[in-house]
Amino acid sequence: MPKPLLAVVTGRPGSGKSTLAVELATELRCPLVSRDRLKEGALKTLGLDKAADPDLAQRICDLFFSEIELQLRAGVSLVAEAAFQHRVWAPRLEPLFALADVRIVVCQVSPELAWERMTGRARRDPLWSRYNPLPESHRGAEEPYEPPRLSVPTLTVNTTKDYLPPIEEIVAFLR
Repeated sequence: MPKPLLAVVTGRPGSGKSTLAVELATELRCPLVSRDRLKEGALKTLGLDKAADPDLAQRICDLFFSEIELQLRAGVSLVAEAAFQHRVWAPRLEPLFALADVRIVVCQVSPELAWERMTGRARRDPLWSRYNPLPESHRGAEEPYEPPRLSVPTLTVNTTKDYLPPIEEIVAFLR
């Protein structure tokens, strides 16, 4: 039996990964597991504005990877999206290599554009900013992002304007 696809979409906050992940899940006709959506659902249930509790953040991380594993074990291909750094991705993805054809898409933009996107989203959607507090200044968006470095096919996508490579090539890479 063929292995399901696990398409990991990652990048710094504000890099366009959520937007791209939705498009890819639609194009590939498979579910999307989003760490931020899981976090927002938990915070809504608990009546909280932000995840100040580190235990909650860890529970959401565990849930994210458990959901991915559950779907892969059921033979479901999926797109998984989160802004985790290499140190989080590596130990949680490597055990899934036996279950899935894992491919990584890293979204890349300048820290300045990432900051502009985050502040714009916060202005347009006050609920988003309740669940996703912004760094205190654009300096927070400049913190280094270390993408996963794993022995699986990886594609870097510049999301500054449209997608480079274009969406058709990204989909072809994942197929």
